Amino acid sequence: MLKWALIFFVVSLVAGALGFTGISSAARGISRILFLIAITIFAIFLILAFIAGEIIT
Repeated sequence: MLKWALIFFVVSLVAGALGFTGISSAARGISRILFLIAITIFAIFLILAFIAGEIIT
């Protein structure tokens, strides 16, 4: 998912540099949403890993 967020971020930068502001802002929004979803999933898995580690030991 972070790969897609990075791809959309690069598309946003290129589109912004070429003057396509509408495409740039749309790609930036998609990139931001994908990044936040990825960070949320990472945090959930990190918490679950700590909980599972405490139960086993």
